[in-house]
Amino acid sequence: MRVLVTGGAGFIGSHLADRLLSDGHDVAVVDDLSTGHREFVPEDAAFFEADIRDAAALERVFAEFRPDAVSHQAAHASVGRSVREPAYDADVNILGTIRVVEACRRHAVSRLVFASSGGAIYGEADRPVPEDSPLLPKSPYGMSKLAGEHYVRFFAEEGGGTAVVLRYANVFGPRQDSGGEGGVISIFGERMLAAAPSTIFGDGEQTRDFVFVADVVDANVRSLTADSAPGVHTFNVGTGRNTTVNEVAARVAAAVRRQRVDAGLDSPVPTPTHGPERPGDLRANVVDPSRISYALGWKPRADFDAGLRKTVAWLAEQPGQDAG
Repeated sequence: MRVLVTGGAGFIGSHLADRLLSDGHDVAVVDDLSTGHREFVPEDAAFFEADIRDAAALERVFAEFRPDAVSHQAAHASVGRSVREPAYDADVNILGTIRVVEACRRHAVSRLVFASSGGAIYGEADRPVPEDSPLLPKSPYGMSKLAGEHYVRFFAEEGGGTAVVLRYANVFGPRQDSGGEGGVISIFGERMLAAAPSTIFGDGEQTRDFVFVADVVDANVRSLTADSAPGVHTFNVGTGRNTTVNEVAARVAAAVRRQRVDAGLDSPVPTPTHGPERPGDLRANVVDPSRISYALGWKPRADFDAGLRKTVAWLAEQPGQDAG
C-alpha cells in the first residue's frame, strides 16, 4: 500500500513512517519542517517539504506519489499557544485539514486516518471516557481538533471512503518535542538531565492518560490496514489509566537517576517546584480504549517505566544534553 504521512518529520509521524516501511509499504512524508526534523524522516521514504495549508503544493505531492491512504498527523499541537493565538491554531489545524481532505477527495484516496486528541476534546474526565461521551473542549486546540473530525467525516460520507479518527491520550516517547501537547515527560526529562529547574503547574495532582508512541503507531497501522467498512470509525487510543503529574515527575526522576548511574555519574536530580496553573489546562483526562480493542484487536503493550527509560535515554543522546 502507498501511504502518505503528513507531519512525518515529527514525533508520531516519523515513528509511523518507520513502522510502515518495515511492514513493506511504500511511504511518502509531507512536512514543512516548522517543528519536524528532516533527520527523523526515514531514508527509504519519499520526502516533500510542503505546508499542508498550501493547496497547490499538496496537489503536486498527491499527483506525484498517488497515495492509496493518508495518515494525517500534521498539526499545531501546543495548547498554550492555541490559547494565545487561536487564529494561528485554527489556520493550521482546521484549514490545513480541509486542504488534506480536499486533496484526498480529488485523488480518490480510499482511506484517511486522522490524528485527533482525546486529551483535548472531551474536557474534564476523571474516569475513562468512551467515544460517545460529550465533547467539551476547553482550549482552542481541542476545538480545532474537533472541527477537523467533522471535515474528516465529510470526506467519508460524501466520497464513500473510509475514515478513521484516532483520539490520542497523552503520547510520549523518543523524538517528542517538549513544546508540544502532552510534552510534560520530555520537559521533565530535558530539565532533569541538565540539572536545571523544572516547574509543575498547579498542585501536580492533575491526572493524565500517558500512552507510549509505539502503541500509538500500532493503532495507526491497524487503522490503515484493517478490513473496515466505508464510513467513519472513531477510536480512543490510550491506556485507560490516570497518572498524576507529581507521579510522572517522580518516575521521570527515577529514570534520569538510572541513566546517570549507567553513565557512571551520581549528581543529584533537582526536584521540580510548583507554579501557577496554566490557562486551558485540564484537571483530569483519561480515555476508555475498549472500542479499539474490540474492533481492531489493539491494546497498549508498553510498560510505562520502560517507556520512560527509552525516552530519557534518547533525550540524553541529543546535542547539548549532558547526563551529568
